[in-house]
Amino acid sequence: MEKQLIAQAAEAKIYLEGKRIIKERVSKGYRHPELDKKLIKQRTKREAKLLAKASELIPCPSPKNLEETQKSKTNSIIIPFIEGKKLSENLEFLDWKTICKQIGNQIAKLHDNNIIHGDLTTSNMILVENKKEEKQNLIREAKTKQHSKSSNQDSLHINKSYKKEVAEQEEATDNSKLYFIDFGLGFTSERIEDKAVDLHLIKQALEAKHFSIHKETEKIILENYNSKDKTKVLDQLKKVEARGRYKH
Repeated sequence: MEKQLIAQAAEAKIYLEGKRIIKERVSKGYRHPELDKKLIKQRTKREAKLLAKASELIPCPSPKNLEETQKSKTNSIIIPFIEGKKLSENLEFLDWKTICKQIGNQIAKLHDNNIIHGDLTTSNMILVENKKEEKQNLIREAKTKQHSKSSNQDSLHINKSYKKEVAEQEEATDNSKLYFIDFGLGFTSERIEDKAVDLHLIKQALEAKHFSIHKETEKIILENYNSKDKTKVLDQLKKVEARGRYKH
């Protein structure tokens, strides 16, 4: 299957190949070849590791070639293609209040595990909305699965089990998933300063891209940033913002 170049940044080229994304870090001509190769391997390995860890905490595409990157055998990361709506282009037209609650909650989960995204903008967030047909299919599958069980089983147990599975499927499909992508500038850190800067980045992005609703969205995100270090991080955020105003 042919790769299609869909984006190119300073550090990497992004290809679409079928249902997967290939992020390929590019060489820098101004760097010594050996240093360049070493940096590319290190950064690819770091990003893959962050993606894998983050995907256990929040909706996030997990690398399919993690073993290769961990052994520094490649300069590419392969992840599933997330088909959804990029928030940078759609936030104002969606249920942005609910979405911003998710944003705050998911940033907190990353920070509580010392993951700093490094580029928190709505361009790096994709909303995958659940479709009614998919929900019906999941419920139908649960029903079929239960009825296919042995008739020798206790019917009351089957009925309870069926109801439980249907309820789980309904709950799983009631909420849309908000994916965080592109951890290319991410790193791990316990520092309150780094977490505060992460929040500062999303606030800046909202003001720049979604000016008409940025004040409300910022408020909702911070209210739902339920990190264990919430008070410390928000206090530091004020200091970060004060430094920025002073520089101007």
